[in-house]
Amino acid sequence: MILISPAKRLIDRENISNLKVSQPIFQSEANKLAKQMAKLSSKELQSLMGVSEDIAKLNQHRYNNWNNTNNLENRAIFQFEGDVYKNLDASSLSSEEQDYLNKNLRILSGIYGVLKPSDAMNPYRLEMGTKHDFLGNKDLYEFWGSKIADAINKELGDNYLFNLASEEYYAAVKKHLSSNRVIDFKFASLKDDKLRVIGVIAKRARGEMARFLVKNKVSSLDPIKKFSALGFSFQEFKDNEFIFVQK
Repeated sequence: MILISPAKRLIDRENISNLKVSQPIFQSEANKLAKQMAKLSSKELQSLMGVSEDIAKLNQHRYNNWNNTNNLENRAIFQFEGDVYKNLDASSLSSEEQDYLNKNLRILSGIYGVLKPSDAMNPYRLEMGTKHDFLGNKDLYEFWGSKIADAINKELGDNYLFNLASEEYYAAVKKHLSSNRVIDFKFASLKDDKLRVIGVIAKRARGEMARFLVKNKVSSLDPIKKFSALGFSFQEFKDNEFIFVQK
């Protein structure tokens, strides 16, 4: 299984795909969180999210018009617009590859918990690390507890979990997963004779790695060493972490 984070940026577009729209497993929880968020003013949302006035108003509108009826047609994988998703480029995958993606990739979410690529998704913004009282819980980590990890573990079985999520999102499941099945990734760039993880480049690399894992149907570790997108090359595998270096 491949695990990635959501993106802040969303795009409203129709996408031609054979993926049949599915329903999020935690739709009920998402509806409850959305109902709570809809009670906040745009000023309160602006302060809570640390965003501009325009983005706060946009998200107030989103929460006030939240669709509880499960009749959405917007599949999650085609709505996110961040660097990971641009480089994953799911829309350019073949029908067979999109089916594999849907079965083997999961998106962590502050409001939905976890999403399949084909899940119908309301547009939203709610980061996992948001500090706020969510229905009597001090934050979203407490709200979700072990629910997300339990759902992942149920699907994962004895397979590897290729963790391409950010620390903020992976923290929502980390302590509830079997660590010996989790494979981490580090993408470092050589600058001025020093190895540094550069945020934007690392995000792009995570998207490229997700694409590589899907296109090659990777289920074991050795094939991962062949990854070479964006000028990265395999450096070492240590403590269940692949390290790739861009020179």
